[in-house]
Amino acid sequence: MANNHTDTEKRLWEAADEFRANSNLKSSEYAVPVLGLIFLRYADHRFTIAEKELKGKGTGRRKIGKEDYQAKGVMFVPPEARFSHLLSLPEGENIGKAINEAMKAVEAENVDLKGVLPRTYTKIDNAILVSLLKNFSQIAMDAEGDTFGKIYEYFLGNFARAEGQRGGEFFTPTSLVKLIVEIIEPYHGRIYDPACGSGGMFAQSAEFIKAHQNNPSVEISCYGQERVGETRQLCMMNLAVHSLSGDIRLGNSYYEDPHDSLGKFDFVMANPPFNVDKVDKEKIKDDPRYPFGMPRADNANYLWIQRFYSSLSDTGRAGFVMANSATDARQSEMEIRKQLLQSHAVDVMVAIGPNFFYTVTLPCTLWFFDKGKAKTKRKDQVLFIDARHTFRQVDRAHRKFSPKQIEYLANIVRLYRGEKPEFVAGEDEDIPGDDPDLKATFPKLKYADVAGLCKVATLAEIEEQGWSLNPGRYVGVADREEDDFVFAERLEELNEELEVLNSEAGELEERIANNVAKLLEEAT
Repeated sequence: MANNHTDTEKRLWEAADEFRANSNLKSSEYAVPVLGLIFLRYADHRFTIAEKELKGKGTGRRKIGKEDYQAKGVMFVPPEARFSHLLSLPEGENIGKAINEAMKAVEAENVDLKGVLPRTYTKIDNAILVSLLKNFSQIAMDAEGDTFGKIYEYFLGNFARAEGQRGGEFFTPTSLVKLIVEIIEPYHGRIYDPACGSGGMFAQSAEFIKAHQNNPSVEISCYGQERVGETRQLCMMNLAVHSLSGDIRLGNSYYEDPHDSLGKFDFVMANPPFNVDKVDKEKIKDDPRYPFGMPRADNANYLWIQRFYSSLSDTGRAGFVMANSATDARQSEMEIRKQLLQSHAVDVMVAIGPNFFYTVTLPCTLWFFDKGKAKTKRKDQVLFIDARHTFRQVDRAHRKFSPKQIEYLANIVRLYRGEKPEFVAGEDEDIPGDDPDLKATFPKLKYADVAGLCKVATLAEIEEQGWSLNPGRYVGVADREEDDFVFAERLEELNEELEVLNSEAGELEERIANNVAKLLEEAT
């Protein structure tokens, strides 16, 4: 469960980044081809292992063929796409063209990959391509398949950091994804992400299942939707290097539903774009995916929230990232939130501090639904957790959770649900530090409210708070030293409150304008 970046990952990244620095390529032009080569090396690795296992199993009448590899769940890699072939090409050969042909050949033999693999290698200098091939060939052939998934994820994160705002569109910080996965516990079933980016939710679900000694390719089916074609490529390759297959469709999730998602999925996980405006609500006002109606504010947060809710089966769970302002939004959005709460699906709310994302410093909130909760004693309860003071400082501008912090927060939820806590997380060797101790917080390993950390609130208490889902309103404040006040954090919180007030003001302004227009019509 440790989330440490090995020397292999760091060495490979440093070498690849140095090659880019010595070229005229932007990070965005370099990312997909490099990730494509990691994918090809992984496919070659799996193929080589299967080749050894199948050796001598053919007969005089029947030779070992593509079907034998696919029966083992291995992509068929034709000779011209093998890493050894690409490495042996003579100096002066057009390496970019050869890699393009290799990608084309892999796609031709594996129909699920049609249109997925990059073919832009002729834009990269021969010398850089040769260096990259040699660099990735050093990944030990006896390495576990998991190694490739971790390398791919590490590269994705670094490319996202380098690309700034666009990076945030395809990559959710891994520690946030891991916390979502640990809380919704996707052991088995259909997983859906309607804003899937590069597929981190699927990849971490696979890691969760492996950590619990099961085979993710057997236990889960992955369904996703993504608006950008290049990002879908990243997702499909990410699934492959985690030994998963998936049905990832292109489309705009506000208007299109290629998976017929209504009530279909066991788990929904997502990190949608926050505070999107100008969605055409006329197009979707009668869409059953939005069962609680259209928010009047020009903000799509409550469209996404309803998408996640309506995609769940009767016992489904959802976990997603959302702007803090959504927890307290008033007017029509409060009415939608009230209906969500009265449906008994809202289960857990977790406040996250600032600087977890590469692109924005704002804090956020993790929301969790559990439709099966309606038949339990938790029916009229919601667990609030304030995790704003739980983090590891990666650098001046970035934070993350350590593996033990993730386990600690997830264990609070397990105790609340009456489940046994887990104690399997490893140390964070990247950034050592003190981790919270569950047994110190809950000596009997039974859930109890803890000031400043967690509180179970009833629907009646939530109604008293104007149907707010802001954890800070419920958990209270722990005793803190006077000098523990962090100005930057308080400023972020005040900015979030200002966003809520601005949103309410916009709604009121629109309603006043409409009422004045009606009065003028009646007067004439």
